[in-house]
Amino acid sequence: MVAPNVKAETMRLMDRRSALEAEMDGIIAALSAPGGAGITGSLVDAEGFPRADIDIPAVLAQRRKLGELRNDHKDVTNKIEKNLEVLHSTRLTRNEQSIPRSSGISAPLHGGLSQNDPMEEDLVTRLPFAMIDDIADGSPAALDGLLLGDEIVKFGSVEAGGRLQERLVSEALTSEDNQVSLLIIRQGSPMNLTITPRKWHGRGLMGLPFQL
Repeated sequence: MVAPNVKAETMRLMDRRSALEAEMDGIIAALSAPGGAGITGSLVDAEGFPRADIDIPAVLAQRRKLGELRNDHKDVTNKIEKNLEVLHSTRLTRNEQSIPRSSGISAPLHGGLSQNDPMEEDLVTRLPFAMIDDIADGSPAALDGLLLGDEIVKFGSVEAGGRLQERLVSEALTSEDNQVSLLIIRQGSPMNLTITPRKWHGRGLMGLPFQL
C-alpha cells in the first residue's frame, strides 16, 4: 500500500497548484483586459515614449509576479508528477501481485481497479498536467479553440506521468496534420476539444509554451 502521506502530500500540492493557477488567471485577465498592456506587449508608444494610457510600474509588478508564479507552478507540478509516478508504480505492482503465478496469465499493465484506492486512480488519470498561460496569436492552438487558463488533462493518449515532455512531443509529431482529442478543464468544468498539430509561421506545431 502506498504510504498515506504520499497521497496526502499530493492532494496538498494539487490544492497549492490550484491556488497558484487562480492567482495567475487573475493577473492574466488584468493584463489582457481591453486597453491593457498584455502579458508581453510593449510599454512604449510608436515614438518610443512610455505609454501614458497604462500604469507602467503596476504592469511591471504584475508581469514580475506572473513570472514568479509560473516558476512556483512548475516546481509544484514537478513534485506532483514524481508523486504520481510512485502512486502509479505501486498500483501496477499491486495488479501484478493480485494474479496467481500459477495461473499462467501475464499481469496487465492497465488491469481492473477493484483492488485499488479510487482516489489514487483519480489522482493518476485525472490530473491536469499543464495550464495554458500563453498562446501565440494565429497558432493552431489559438485557432482550434484553446484559451488562456485552460488546463490540459489529456492530449491524445498522453496523461500526467513520467517523461511527460517526451510523450507530448511524440504525440504531436506523430499526429501532425491530424486531429488530436483533448480533455481540458475550463473554468472548473471538463470539456472535450480537438486540435490539429501543424506547421505554421511560429515555433512548434501548436504555439504552446511547453515546446509544442
